[in-house]
Amino acid sequence: MTAFRDKNVLITGAASGIGRLMASRIGAEGGNLILWDVNRAGLDETKAELEAAGRKVHAYTCNLTDRRAIAEAAAQTLRECGPVDVLVNNAGVGLGGGFLDTTLEDWNWIVGINLRGVIHGCHFFVPKMVERRQGGHVVNVASAAAFIATEALAAYSTTKFAVLGLSEALRDELAPHRIGVTAICPGIINTPITGSARLRGKAATPGAREQMVAFYQKRNYGPERVAEGIVKAVARNAAVAPISPKAWVMYLMKRTVPGFTAWLNRRMAERMQRQLEASKTP
Repeated sequence: MTAFRDKNVLITGAASGIGRLMASRIGAEGGNLILWDVNRAGLDETKAELEAAGRKVHAYTCNLTDRRAIAEAAAQTLRECGPVDVLVNNAGVGLGGGFLDTTLEDWNWIVGINLRGVIHGCHFFVPKMVERRQGGHVVNVASAAAFIATEALAAYSTTKFAVLGLSEALRDELAPHRIGVTAICPGIINTPITGSARLRGKAATPGAREQMVAFYQKRNYGPERVAEGIVKAVARNAAVAPISPKAWVMYLMKRTVPGFTAWLNRRMAERMQRQLEASKTP
């Protein structure tokens, strides 16, 4: 698929960040927008903005951790909008902390949204794409953390590695059906996730969130650039699409010099810990 015009495009996590900008970008391409999010207020804002710009929008509140709710929302979506041509599994949450500081409740939460949310989206819409025999595309938003795991993002990296692996397997399976699959790995993007991520252990020290938010803001790489990258990646049917320059560097380094990359990753983690310790000093 090289265009979104007159295509039904479902985007999860559309109330803010990458999802909202993705909806705006695809709407500009002429796509019929189907937006999902658990945040009704944010979803209504996105819908109002897009409709004011003349876009065709359907919006549904859905909790991606609730399989029954997803089944109901999927049935309603198919009934009211028809088959989905492009599925964008974008919804995600962040969790900073090592394995020893991460509770089982934390694991259930992040796996439920970051991984099961993608699985559920694919489960309820991909078979319909196959049955139609008209092709389609699946976009799974992973992360540059799917290339390089760190102690500070143990659970988050686990879910994003899994999304990348699922995307690669699904791409092979769906190729005979003319359905493309792309794993998006944005990198350091300034979105609301930095302010809402759960922080545990060392990452939960005073000043840690402020440092993280400031770091992402300093990079000033916004979600609109990710939205543009996703449109281009779908057009060329890319298997994996790093977006920011740093994501590309991480992707290439992990593939070409894995040993050096692991060493550098450890040094950077130690430097970050020293900065966090310094932030606690009055």
